[in-house]
Amino acid sequence: MSDWENAIRLAIALASLAFVPCTAASAQPVRWTTYTIPETGTSVDFPASIFTDVAGKPDGRGQRFRTADGRADFTIQAVPNVSNDSPAAFLAKKLPPPRIQYKRVTSRFFAVSSYKGDKVWYDRCNFSSGNVHCVLINYPASEEHDWDDIVTRISLSLRGR
Repeated sequence: MSDWENAIRLAIALASLAFVPCTAASAQPVRWTTYTIPETGTSVDFPASIFTDVAGKPDGRGQRFRTADGRADFTIQAVPNVSNDSPAAFLAKKLPPPRIQYKRVTSRFFAVSSYKGDKVWYDRCNFSSGNVHCVLINYPASEEHDWDDIVTRISLSLRGR
């Protein structure tokens, strides 16, 4: 096979990878680990094989991550609840956009999600003993269904003391 034919095959293979959603790496199982913020006890199941790049620090304590191609990001953070706000009051102070697609607020947590441009954003915050423990996830709207199980596992695993 010529170098030219090899180059074309490589280009086709690389181009096809650009259209594979994150979980179409289903042939490759997602590698999960637990990420913990020791100072607050905030912890969450974290898909380390998807969010591979460290992307800075959020407000409060925690860490931001993103996919290697930058199309999705994930933040785990804990902030003090100085005003001892309820989940509803805390969320209201954040001035969420008016057209939220999903909103659940209880006495212990809130979860909200919607679209911003070509992305889906999802935020969940749990409240406990003076801290707010949050996960924030942004991913392509075109891959929304591929992310459902991942977002659900992250959300339901969020804990804090």
